[in-house]
Amino acid sequence: MSVPDSTSFHRGYAPVNGLEMYYEVHGAGKPLVLLHGGGSTINTTFGKIIPLLARNHQVIAVELQAHGRTSDRDAELSFEQDAADVAGLLRVLKIEKADFLGFSNGGTTLIHLALEYPDLVDKIILASALAKRSGVPAFFWDFMEQAKLENMPPQLKEAFLAVNPDPKALEIMHDKDARRMREFRDIPDDRLRSIKGPVLIVIGDRDIITPEHALELHRLLANTSLAIIPGQHGEYLGEITTLDENYSDEYLIVPIIEKFLNRSWQTSSLLPIRPV
Repeated sequence: MSVPDSTSFHRGYAPVNGLEMYYEVHGAGKPLVLLHGGGSTINTTFGKIIPLLARNHQVIAVELQAHGRTSDRDAELSFEQDAADVAGLLRVLKIEKADFLGFSNGGTTLIHLALEYPDLVDKIILASALAKRSGVPAFFWDFMEQAKLENMPPQLKEAFLAVNPDPKALEIMHDKDARRMREFRDIPDDRLRSIKGPVLIVIGDRDIITPEHALELHRLLANTSLAIIPGQHGEYLGEITTLDENYSDEYLIVPIIEKFLNRSWQTSSLLPIRPV
């Protein structure tokens, strides 16, 4: 990941709810908080996109419980606890309100953050986020029942060990992530409707998240836009497992993100799709 000069980049650890929580701050401007996917680090999810976003925003990227450089606690992972940890980190950093981008598991955490800490949350980007078990094909749950460390994408394993060279920590993180997904519970419709946005929902057209689920969220949440981008899960962000020799920054959705974050949402040029 390219790093801005020292005047616009710093990193550190913050004591949050019993964790030593790792974070990075890039650039200047209105805060934009990035929440990575399951089994991931800041760099594996956002390494390609951070330098581009940091041109116009103060990007605050975090690593969640047991992931990367953030410590673990003697408790299972939960999206609700991750949301509480992010809220705690922002209090430590004296951030009163921010925009947020959450990818995959980080998107589910962002939903819970918007539900439990609405005063912290301004604009919301849900990137391949899951709110209901029906939002992925049935084979995904069959796979999770058999999930083993040896089946974890090698890029994610290597990236974890590069910042935390403890194989046991990697195994614990993997197993906790897998258990959390096996026990995934739907977020009720009435709770989802309470999120007032503005919200941008993004998936790939070959995503693990189904187009039907993205459209369902678009219909349930007020004040939303929906973008379906060519590519796989996270390819539109440059997520590490999607990279190949044809990768180019021009394939990233930075212009879509910037348009969303800069738009005045008192009136919207896009009419929401509603059931007939």
